[in-house]
Amino acid sequence: MVAPPDNDVLWARALTYAYGGSPALTGVSLGVQEGEILAVSGPRGSGKTTLLRCLSGQLLPDSGEVWFNSSPIHTMSTLARERLRCERFGWIGPEPCLVPELNAWENAALPLLLRGTRRKSAKHAAHEWLDRLDIGDCARSRPAALLQAQRQRVAVARALAAAPDILFADEPTAPLRGPDREQVLRTITTAARSHGITVVLTGHGTEADALVDRSVSLIDGRRSGSVPAHHAEGSAACSVSV
Repeated sequence: MVAPPDNDVLWARALTYAYGGSPALTGVSLGVQEGEILAVSGPRGSGKTTLLRCLSGQLLPDSGEVWFNSSPIHTMSTLARERLRCERFGWIGPEPCLVPELNAWENAALPLLLRGTRRKSAKHAAHEWLDRLDIGDCARSRPAALLQAQRQRVAVARALAAAPDILFADEPTAPLRGPDREQVLRTITTAARSHGITVVLTGHGTEADALVDRSVSLIDGRRSGSVPAHHAEGSAACSVSV
């Protein structure tokens, strides 16, 4: 087992993972520096979601290593990985996965409440992020009364209100269209920079290139390249469609 580089808050080496014998990741290595916003792109089925699930401790790789700071996630117990995800990581998926019995602000505050944060403080943080995502007036509405785009914004608020060290965002704008996609992506990246949150996000194309520090791509479960954000800014900054 090799210790990760000192300047990487998240580091993976030679990750492999297969579903029922079908390879999803093959020898993927990746380092993410503290405060960096990294985009992982690639077509459907390229292994993006599997990579994020391995990096965040939701899946244990078949082989390879995943480190968070100096802690080897790949050797942690199930309970330790659950605690890490609760206390240090945030997750936004392509579907909001809200608790139907809770209203919007309670859903957004849920990770904080599970940590033992006082209800008043958790409510304040939830309302702050719901307001920043322009759905503050939905705070008392339950998920069934919200539009799909509103439910996804609640899921984004839930992840950001918890102030994670690392935010994993797996196609976070998938249910959104047009201006909604742009606003949510900009809210995530702006929040990350102002709060020092490291972000690893996925997408199909170049829609986030103008907002991230670096982009890597996967093809058939393998790394196919790494592009610094400034390399793409000349074209992406003027034509980005998010």
